[in-house]
Amino acid sequence: MKAVIAYLSYSGNTEEVANLIAEKLETAGFTVDMHRIGIDPPVHAESYDFLFLGTFTWEYGRIPDEVKDFILEVGYKPENVAIFGTGDTQFGGDDLYCCAVDRLCHFYQSKWQGLKIEQSPRGSQEVNVEKWVEGVIQNVPVIA
Repeated sequence: MKAVIAYLSYSGNTEEVANLIAEKLETAGFTVDMHRIGIDPPVHAESYDFLFLGTFTWEYGRIPDEVKDFILEVGYKPENVAIFGTGDTQFGGDDLYCCAVDRLCHFYQSKWQGLKIEQSPRGSQEVNVEKWVEGVIQNVPVIA
C-alpha cells in the first residue's frame, strides 16, 4: 500500500503530526511519500491508496490559500482522503478550533472524521494520532 502525506505547516506543528502519521504508516508496512504543500512538485494522487491532507486553520476558521491551491493542483476529489490538522483554541475558542479540518472533510466527503490536534501532537495527543491512523488504514469509517 502507498500513501502520500501532503501538509502545510508554518509553525511546525502540522509537520510534527505528518511525521507521526508517516511513522505509524511505515510501521504498518506502507510506502509513504511526504509532500510539503507549496514547496514540493505536484502530487499525482491517483498513484496512492491513501491521501492524508494536513493543514492548520487560518484567519477565523479558514483554509489557507496554499491548501486551496493544492486541491486545485490535484484536480479532482480522490475517494480515500483523510484530513488532519492543528489548531489553537486560544484564537477563536471552540467555535473556530480546527475549522479547516471540518471544511476539508466536508469538501472531500471523507469517510473518516478529521483528526484535530491542539497545537503540537506531543504527549497524550500522540495516542490520538496513532488511533486515528489505525482507523483509517483499517478502512473503518468514523463518519456515517
